[in-house]
Amino acid sequence: MNEGKSALYMATSWALWPALFAAGLVGAGWAFHTEAPLMWFNLVYLTVVAAIAGFERLMPYEQDWLTHDGETFNDIAHTLLTKGGVQIAAAIGASVPMAVATVVQPALTSPSAIWPDQWPLVLQVVLGLIIAEFGLYVAHRAAHEILSLWRFHALHHSVERLWVVNTGRFHVVDSLFKIALSQIPLYLLGAPLPVFLWISAVTAFIGLLTHCNMDVRTGPLDLVFSTPRLHRWHHSKVLAEGNTNYGENLVLWDQLFGTYFNPARRPPAEIGISGRIADGFVAQLVQPFSAKGFKQILGRRREPQMRPLSAEEQVAHSDIRRHTRFKRL
Repeated sequence: MNEGKSALYMATSWALWPALFAAGLVGAGWAFHTEAPLMWFNLVYLTVVAAIAGFERLMPYEQDWLTHDGETFNDIAHTLLTKGGVQIAAAIGASVPMAVATVVQPALTSPSAIWPDQWPLVLQVVLGLIIAEFGLYVAHRAAHEILSLWRFHALHHSVERLWVVNTGRFHVVDSLFKIALSQIPLYLLGAPLPVFLWISAVTAFIGLLTHCNMDVRTGPLDLVFSTPRLHRWHHSKVLAEGNTNYGENLVLWDQLFGTYFNPARRPPAEIGISGRIADGFVAQLVQPFSAKGFKQILGRRREPQMRPLSAEEQVAHSDIRRHTRFKRL
């Protein structure tokens, strides 16, 4: 795979993921301390988007994924509706911390809050990220294993190429479900506002990098973070491969619950779902709510795979059956 690649190309491939992630977090930290955190955070966010889009052209993971699929407008619209709304809410909180601290936090925090607010902020963020990630893991896995939830999550998996713009392609119901399961426990534990802001920043930038079509090497980072390599397996049409790597930021819970999957072979370029997603932004929003739309989304999803397996894949899948548990939540 690395034949003909220059030393500079390889060095860039190894450095790119951590460098862009670190740059995003540094920019977010600066934005949070300005008088206009919403404006500056979004400027940082769009700068990272532009950088990733540029590297996707310079060093793509899959050349075919550079081809337009006619879904760019819908991808952006879904991103603005779901991710954009969350960012605005977080930014408003950052702009008026006194109001949030005196009104919102006491109303939503349990009287028996046990949050270790005496810890350094970085440790509080790590703890908050682990707790939030458990809720994200449960929500994500449930969306794959419970059909009434899959009808909303299928929109995200309907893409036939991964690139930075379709990072936020989520149905609003799917996003609200994940937000509820990941953030309510933090409110009940009494986590302070800065923890929520930093978790949102981590999620924003890892999300961009997870979906990128850049030829990056992440090596040991695959054991900790949700990386592009792991997420490409998650988008596989083969259910035994796609029903893995549910972590949105971290893969801790995948490791613990046996859904971590990272074989040595190259992740598939052919991704998508067996069902059909409606054309157009509004149609995609309403499709899951009708019986006809539900049937269209399901398609032939219950089949064990969408293509014949090679001998190498059959060996890998026997390993999955031995080490991974796929149960309804």
